[in-house]
Amino acid sequence: MIPRRIAREQALQALYCVVIGVREPHDVLSEIVGEAADSDQRAFVEELTLGTLEYAKEADRIVSPLLEGWAIERLPTIDRLLLEMATFELHCRPETPKAVAINEAVALAKRFSTEDSGRFVNGVLSAVANAKTPEF
Repeated sequence: MIPRRIAREQALQALYCVVIGVREPHDVLSEIVGEAADSDQRAFVEELTLGTLEYAKEADRIVSPLLEGWAIERLPTIDRLLLEMATFELHCRPETPKAVAINEAVALAKRFSTEDSGRFVNGVLSAVANAKTPEF
C-alpha cells in the first residue's frame, strides 16, 4: 500500500486533469492510478477525486467567506482544488484527522503551487476546520 500523501497527490493530479482538460474523471483516474495500484489505493484516490468533484460547489460556499479580499474564482487552480479536496476531507471523511487533512494539503500546495500557497492554504483550512458549521 502506498502512503496516503501519494494517493492525495494522485487525486490532485486527477482533479487538475478533469478541471483543466475537461476530461472524464474515470478516464483520468485509470491513467493516473493505473492497474498496478492496489485496490485500497485506487479506492482512496477515487473517493477523494469523485467526492471532491461532487462536493466542490459546497466547498466553495464554505471557503469563500474566509478568503478575505479574494474571490474563489481568482485563486490559482491548484490552490482552489486543494481547498476543495481538503474541505471535502474535513467535512465528509470524519476518519481523517483534521490536522492530517490540513497538513497534507499544505505539503501539496508547497510542492505544486506558488511560494505563498502553503501559508495561504494552511490559514484558510484552519478556519474551515474551526468554523462552527452544521456539517461538524
